[in-house]
Amino acid sequence: MAHPNSPPTLSRGAYMRRSLAVATDGMLRAFNTNKTSWVGLGLFLLIALIALLAPWIAPYDPLDQNVLNRLKPPSAEHWFGTDYYGRDTLSRIMWGARISLTIGIMAIGAALVIGSVIGLVAGYVGGRTDIIIMQTMDVLLAFPSLILGLIVVAMLGPSVANLVIAIALTSIPPFARIARAPTIAVKNREFIEAGRALGYSDTRLMFGHILPNIAPEILVMGSLWLATAIRVEASLAFVGLGVSPPTATWGGMIREGFENILDSFWLALFPSIVILVVVFALNLLGDGLRDALDPRLRGEG
Repeated sequence: MAHPNSPPTLSRGAYMRRSLAVATDGMLRAFNTNKTSWVGLGLFLLIALIALLAPWIAPYDPLDQNVLNRLKPPSAEHWFGTDYYGRDTLSRIMWGARISLTIGIMAIGAALVIGSVIGLVAGYVGGRTDIIIMQTMDVLLAFPSLILGLIVVAMLGPSVANLVIAIALTSIPPFARIARAPTIAVKNREFIEAGRALGYSDTRLMFGHILPNIAPEILVMGSLWLATAIRVEASLAFVGLGVSPPTATWGGMIREGFENILDSFWLALFPSIVILVVVFALNLLGDGLRDALDPRLRGEG
């Protein structure tokens, strides 16, 4: 029987709701401390919304060619001008956002899950398993992201699925490392030892107790590496290993615009600016998430 003055015991559902409320409150306070993170979040959501609504809000069909209007400068009719085939640049940027964001989000989502599991297992098990796993990750880290992506796409061929695989493969090692370090620190804490004493399985301890404690750090890495994934996808498209034309992608548009850079600079300028804005927004968002982890900004220090 519980002591009359002891605090009430929370059910699992109540505990999860309270933890979520505390985390949300801490996140909002951190974002309010670093208000530029709201700018990053707003910009990214705006671009994601434009990509989602592109079929309805794009002024022209991105594949509609009109050679009579080719290489037209920005005007009231075509805000961002037209390309060599007379296609509307603004419409192609909107549709290209769907490809670039989809590839980036899918690749980083896969890398986040796989890398986190690898790092979690390596940090929790330790010993020879940890050494073998992390040395394998070090081999992958030895290759620059773009070079490894070039190798994978050149072997598999340019397609959305292969680009996702290539970018995910280059992104797994950083997530494994970011998950491993805090796992080593958390696995010896008192609440984990208490779980072992109660007979909890290693799987339950790893995914039910350690993972929720290291998830915020992984999410910060996710926001920063999403920007990297978008840059890598654009770079692969620029060198001709992206999604095949005439599908609109930001990197492909820059490649096409570079061929006419002296006469029609806007063809490469506008998609480059969009990539810059997305990367800038994700970095601002990453700063906000990082601040949310700082105990001093959450009022815990």
